[in-house]
Amino acid sequence: MTSRYPTLLSPLDLGHTVLRNRVVMGSMHTKLEDRLSDLPKLAAYFGERAKGGVGLMVTGGYAPTWRGWLAPFASRMTTGRHADAHRVVTDAVHEHDGKILLQVLHAGRYGYHPFTQGASSRKSPITPFRPRALSTRQVERTVNSFARAARLAKRAGYDGVEIMGSEGYLINQFLAARTNDRTDAWGGSAAKRMRFPIEVVRRTRDAVGDDFIVQYRISLLDLVDNAQSWAETVELARELQTAGVSLFNTGIGWHEARVPTIVTSVPPGAFAWVTGKLRKEVSVPVVASNRINRPEAAEQILAAGEADLVSMARPLLADAEWVVKAAEGREREIITCIACNQACLDHTFQNQRASCLLNPRSGRETELVLLPTRTVKDLAVAGAGPAGLAAAIELAGRGHRVTLFEAADQIGGQFKLAARVPGKEEFARTLDYYRHMIDVRGVTLRLGTRATVDDLAGFDEVVIATGVRPRIPEIPGVDHPKVLTYQQLIDGAPAGDRVAIIGAGGIGFDVGEFLLHEPHEPLDDWMRRWGVTDPETAPGGLATKVKVEARRQVHLLQRKTTALGKDLGKTTGWVHRTTLKDSGVTMLRGVEYRRIDDEGLHLTVGDKEQVLAVDTVVLCAGQTSVRELAEPLRERGVTVHVIGGADVAAELDAKRAIKQATELAASI
Repeated sequence: MTSRYPTLLSPLDLGHTVLRNRVVMGSMHTKLEDRLSDLPKLAAYFGERAKGGVGLMVTGGYAPTWRGWLAPFASRMTTGRHADAHRVVTDAVHEHDGKILLQVLHAGRYGYHPFTQGASSRKSPITPFRPRALSTRQVERTVNSFARAARLAKRAGYDGVEIMGSEGYLINQFLAARTNDRTDAWGGSAAKRMRFPIEVVRRTRDAVGDDFIVQYRISLLDLVDNAQSWAETVELARELQTAGVSLFNTGIGWHEARVPTIVTSVPPGAFAWVTGKLRKEVSVPVVASNRINRPEAAEQILAAGEADLVSMARPLLADAEWVVKAAEGREREIITCIACNQACLDHTFQNQRASCLLNPRSGRETELVLLPTRTVKDLAVAGAGPAGLAAAIELAGRGHRVTLFEAADQIGGQFKLAARVPGKEEFARTLDYYRHMIDVRGVTLRLGTRATVDDLAGFDEVVIATGVRPRIPEIPGVDHPKVLTYQQLIDGAPAGDRVAIIGAGGIGFDVGEFLLHEPHEPLDDWMRRWGVTDPETAPGGLATKVKVEARRQVHLLQRKTTALGKDLGKTTGWVHRTTLKDSGVTMLRGVEYRRIDDEGLHLTVGDKEQVLAVDTVVLCAGQTSVRELAEPLRERGVTVHVIGGADVAAELDAKRAIKQATELAASI
């Protein structure tokens, strides 16, 4: 059963303990860490993943001092009361033979509160608060607080700790000259800057003894200016190994770096090569991370000798049974993380509970429960976009008899279009998952069938998930041959060399990338375009970007006067904006559209009239709901549920659509 992944699913002996496989669930803050009253929910969350076969899990970050909070009153491990409350979490994991580490994280200048402390008083560009520089005495106390947090984690039943030494948090701030201008024993030279993490690990190991995992998350690519050199990183790793590290986990990029590291457009396994570089320099196991989401990719990384274990945070957020499905040959049943960030990291950075766009149960295991139904019903679902697909497979999974109608000859709806956008190729894996689960759960699928009221009236209940159609704005000449809707363009209608995009929401930005770039960008090309290089060549792995010649001249336009892309994802919007900017896209706001004719697109910006001499105008000006079936069915006495875009036409909001569908499925 495990022959396809012999390395990934093999045990790893750490001396004092054995990990049952090489799968690590990396740290991710879910918001369930911040209140002791939420620990039972956190226990259910980790318990499901332990039951699903994960070898080693890491919690979200817990501050060792209150000044190290990520936010006011956020998660911390500072008292015996905290430790004892965590027993419910560790017991839930150990019940299923899993192992779990508590991550100890001091936010330093990344803390979102006015009491932050840092290696120096240099302000972070991503928070509004300037930190106070730790005094020499406070540095000593902070080092000891890490060791105390580890001792409390052991009391709580954790199998070890992960010391957060990457992503630009406090330890990174001590290591890099860009954030450490101290002149005492903790700064002024590379050796003195390294002293802080080395002492943290040494005192932690002294505090917990030899029978406890001490994992250190080491920054291998800072991706910022004035960062560590590779020689310094190697020296640090060797010193930390001597000080007592059991495992090295890979950290890539500071949070303030202007290089994407985990979004959809980052090629899969993009940073495994740098973990491989570290592995040659140390004798303890190393963990590869970032954009690894499939078992075959994980196995390849391990088999190539680039790592000893593989860390996946969001993929195990998406599917708690990822490991057991891989082990049983059910890979097509894995809900593959598409790195969209919409319900996980975007939520985290907006102080909301993390979940998953594709799996709304994640983080809500005790609240959104899909139990077998007691009353089997004949149900119809009209529309096989994200909402309809999620509703159909979850309703069938509960035991209902489900018929799914789709007017097109393929499933997917708007999600099918998104999968054709360069950088979003992995969205196609989601549609493959739904195709497979339709068969596994016995859903009757009727493709090429536009459901009528008569088709649907005989079912016990009907789910209307017929989605949206592009909105056609009232612009003179909008019916000109050079005008396309975004749907027509992505479905294959040709575009000229000069294009104007009307509408600068998420769809407009996607259309820009569709027009400018080829899909499946090779890793080397991606690295050159974003300025990523070998850290032996440039400190922190940061190089000068290589500009890629654009395939077309593109204008992105919007009526609103606000900044273009302002409402894009919290953690991904800047990537899309930078991509189009680097590709030479002209972005205009406050645009009044006057007409479209043979000359091009006539518009007014401010008080200035101009003509964009374009060959093609693409309409990305919103959508309207398609729900004409709902009222006639209700008039015939049928119980009708309207979900997804058919309910609310708001961009391509698959997160809301799938969540709404899953909650509906739980209620019928």
